[in-house]
Amino acid sequence: MVTHQGHKHSSKFLAEVIANTPGGERMVHCLQCGSCGGSCPSGADMQYTPRALFAMINADRRDEVLSANTMWSCVSCYFCTTRCPQKVPITEIMYTLKRLAIRDGMAKGEDAPALAKTFTDLVEKYGRAYEVGIALFYLGLKKPMSALRAGPMGVSMFLRGRMAILPQKIRQVEQLQAIIKKAREIGGAA
Repeated sequence: MVTHQGHKHSSKFLAEVIANTPGGERMVHCLQCGSCGGSCPSGADMQYTPRALFAMINADRRDEVLSANTMWSCVSCYFCTTRCPQKVPITEIMYTLKRLAIRDGMAKGEDAPALAKTFTDLVEKYGRAYEVGIALFYLGLKKPMSALRAGPMGVSMFLRGRMAILPQKIRQVEQLQAIIKKAREIGGAA
């Protein structure tokens, strides 16, 4: 079993998630307070809240976790991560669960491919996430009620300078696009 600072992990899945997530060892400090789920704009669309997912990971319920829609409903706003009193990298854990689900062929349903495609298309085009684009192209078309619920948070983020209305490209985005193209060629997904 994996040990971290003297803690023994009885769950193989927990050890795998921790090993594949930068800062993932913080997950063992989750208090189950619910701040993550309570602050999530996509929480209503999630099959399980992040804290429920963490309990399932700890209980070694790998198949249930990796076939859930929770990580695919995450829009990477980092609200959960910034509000976590234990500094658990919740958004990073969601990325890890997405990677594991894809690798193991467990990414199912329309949420996973639609959200992933929206996100990757925007990153490829601009070189960074574009929250308004995700809201318009994914939530607005696929989950309009979630878009309405996320509206107040979006306005708050905009007013605090945390979200741009128009997409902003990174410098030399062409270099990123060339890297993505080459990765697709190597991976056989050209």
